[in-house]
Amino acid sequence: MESTRVDRWLWAVRLTKTRSDAAAACRGGHVRVNDRPAKPATTVSPGDEVRARVGPTTRIVEVVRVIEKRVGAPDAATCFIDRTPPPPPVALLPVARRDRGAGRPTKRERRVLDKFRQS
Repeated sequence: MESTRVDRWLWAVRLTKTRSDAAAACRGGHVRVNDRPAKPATTVSPGDEVRARVGPTTRIVEVVRVIEKRVGAPDAATCFIDRTPPPPPVALLPVARRDRGAGRPTKRERRVLDKFRQS
């Protein structure tokens, strides 16, 4: 087997939960194969680069092995090389807290809290 459908491959290597989710992502324009928009029936073969937006992140993977049937997670991980860049570091912001039992904030305190939350 040299190639398979991209929706079937995404499901088989566990990048999407269901095959219909993979097909919907393809139809929605969230999947690209070798920097070209992919339909669900687009074929993938070893060496292809697949970009798939899965949830809030875009996964960039290189196809190493083509499979059509869903296999266990350890076997599925050997079918692609993950080239997704690491997410940017999240800056830890101080959390605005009020003393317990302090009552409702005054108008001035609320303005300060709103200004703090917007920046």
